[in-house]
Amino acid sequence: MNSFSHPQDPFKGTFGSLENLADTISEVLHCPVTIEDANHRLLAYSTHEDSTDPARIATIIGRRVPEKVINSLWRDGVIPRLQSSDEPLRVSSISKVGLGDRVAVSIRKNEEVLGYIWALEVDRHLAEEDLRLLKKAAQSAKTQLLQHYTGSRRKQESLQEFFWKLLTGHMNSEEAILDSLRELGIMPSSPVSVLIFQFPQEIDAAFEKNVSYITSVNQSVKAQLTAADENQMIMLVTSSRKEDLRDILQEFIRSFTQQMAERFGVKGITAGFGGVYNAYQLTEKSFKEAQQVIKIKDRFSERVEDLFGYESLGIYQFLDVIHEQQQASRYHNPSLAKLQEYDRLHKTDLYQTLDTYLSAGSNAHQTAAVLHIHLNTLTYRLKRIAEVGQIDYKNTNQKTMLYLDLQIRRLFS
Repeated sequence: MNSFSHPQDPFKGTFGSLENLADTISEVLHCPVTIEDANHRLLAYSTHEDSTDPARIATIIGRRVPEKVINSLWRDGVIPRLQSSDEPLRVSSISKVGLGDRVAVSIRKNEEVLGYIWALEVDRHLAEEDLRLLKKAAQSAKTQLLQHYTGSRRKQESLQEFFWKLLTGHMNSEEAILDSLRELGIMPSSPVSVLIFQFPQEIDAAFEKNVSYITSVNQSVKAQLTAADENQMIMLVTSSRKEDLRDILQEFIRSFTQQMAERFGVKGITAGFGGVYNAYQLTEKSFKEAQQVIKIKDRFSERVEDLFGYESLGIYQFLDVIHEQQQASRYHNPSLAKLQEYDRLHKTDLYQTLDTYLSAGSNAHQTAAVLHIHLNTLTYRLKRIAEVGQIDYKNTNQKTMLYLDLQIRRLFS
């Protein structure tokens, strides 16, 4: 037993707020304390401490744990252990991110993690009795956090209803949208874009929490509004950084997919975002563009693997418009029809060879590598394609139309 004496349970009763609870824990354990939600957003911290560490200072100033600290705690296995146990865990200092020695405990309701309590070991080392009391403090914090989450869920339901109105074009007045955002507690910010993550499985409550967790701890992008739709998570996103939002989203998507794979074992994620706009009334437009990106990536996964923004799709932006025009005029490409008929009769693969060749920018070596054939074999096929389809490879107009028609057939067939 240490020199500090404690009541059997000093955390029984009602504290009125998480701030009061944080102060009580700090007084009992004689150390600085912070209380976070499950996504590492700061909910409360003890006051009047003379000593702390840079990580705690940054958390209080930013109202959330810095991303670099969270990443380090994941790499060291701290957060996975906290998420799987209700026992207090000693965390050794990580000097490169300004984190000193501390003890952490998860606040849980059954198997669900509601948040965390962190106690810094700045001036003293917490003894076993202190750890027992810290566990009791987590039990007391559970009631406070359940009340917090009940209010948050009600607010989230209102936010989702409002978001779907934006996505479906049922709010066209920018002034009315901005007023509604402020009423819902969201500070309007621009520019904004709609981002869609498509997952290989349907999103249930537990999966949505994992997605929300990764999104929340990544501080380059702010998801102002979110909605889950079957296997897609839809977000209205903005950023406080000065860089182009398009570049920030590219970086965020790569980070998100990597962390979902490393932390939760989720792979095969498809992502795309719509146009970046300075008006919320264009949310529906950005949403439709993001949907088009996902549709294109589903059909042309290898060819557009590194393209995420609608404005980066090039000709793929306009394939649906060209297709509609072709249908209206009952257009068909005679060269492609001849190649398909020849392949059917002679069991050849001229149509696919042409598709690969044009997609490779007419690069013979790259085409042969993709098709796993010798360069001489490819040369023979290209000659036969020209003869059967009456194709002139030097005719830029004909080659461009062939390429467009091949992409349209793949997208709409």
